Amino acid sequence: MISRRNFIRNSSMASALTVAKTGFAFSILHKNLQPEETLIGHGAFKYKVDKGWAKISVNSNPLANCHEMVQDSKGRLIMLGDNTHNNILVFDQSGKLLDYWGSGWPGGHGLSISKEGGEDFLLIVDCGWYQDRAGNWKSQAGQVVKTDLNGRVIFTIGHPRTIGIYKDNEPFMPTETTVAPNGDIYVADGYGSDYIIQYNSKGQYIRHFGGHNNSNREHNLVNAHGVAIDYRDKNKPTLICTSREENCFKVFSLDGKFMYRIDTPGMYVCRAVPDGDNIYAGVCWSKDAAGERKGDTGFVTILDGSNKVISNPGGNAPVYVNNVLKPTLQAPDRVFNHCHDVCVDQDKNLYICQWNANHSAPVKLTRV
Repeated sequence: MISRRNFIRNSSMASALTVAKTGFAFSILHKNLQPEETLIGHGAFKYKVDKGWAKISVNSNPLANCHEMVQDSKGRLIMLGDNTHNNILVFDQSGKLLDYWGSGWPGGHGLSISKEGGEDFLLIVDCGWYQDRAGNWKSQAGQVVKTDLNGRVIFTIGHPRTIGIYKDNEPFMPTETTVAPNGDIYVADGYGSDYIIQYNSKGQYIRHFGGHNNSNREHNLVNAHGVAIDYRDKNKPTLICTSREENCFKVFSLDGKFMYRIDTPGMYVCRAVPDGDNIYAGVCWSKDAAGERKGDTGFVTILDGSNKVISNPGGNAPVYVNNVLKPTLQAPDRVFNHCHDVCVDQDKNLYICQWNANHSAPVKLTRV
């Protein structure tokens, strides 16, 4: 069955070919592309930018930081933010707000979804960093909460010190979770002690790895901001862990054995989002030409099945020299501030959540 995106793209290609024969392709193309529409991306991964996709009122549904988004089995898009008026916002794909709930996660940061017995469940991560009403940053111990899609709490995973696997001087400020095929839950302690902690489906501890003190430094993680299951090899799924301060992903086996790294020089990547043969990720910051990290320099990066960067919507085109990726910067015409997450729908359109982006709603990128 042809997807809607492919139908539209194929129809557009056919129309363009017909018009080209009349000699008016250039004028027709620019007539169809409205002035407010911006195209970004590279190669076969180009997108139309829609910053007005989310149909919400800041008065009734205020936003602070839009951290992450997932799609449920019904096609709805579920977003987690850190405004406790409405931590969870639920949209349809046209951007209409369907529901909102949640008021207990001032550090709402990580969101993943799993299916059990035909039912969807959410794993919500409060990282512990939050702003008070005066705008001051505060910190507290983080937590991971499993809920159903209506917000009913199933269980909570608290500080690992309570089960004896953290020392008193090791902070716990989790940023992300992912769920393995057998139901095991992996928690990334990305703002705390940089461990990946593995629990079973009931929240019972199995092991932890990563952190800072391995004899082989490649096994360490530095700002383990994200964690995801990579199903691209169906016979051997792996764990993709973000080491953001090292500008890379590190790949582990599901039992915590380091395998290899994927370098993304110049890019402070958030969690990896595998979809089909590709990996998508938000880039929260990039570096300037002098190699210094700068604010408001985010974009999106897309990798192919061989882990090669093939498109950077909102960033400069990827450049490889002798099969080594050169540092990638934000494109001159800034589209994003700080990209924090990417959600991919069934038509390969993208929804981008941003941190520290002037309270803006998620941006839709429609693939063309």
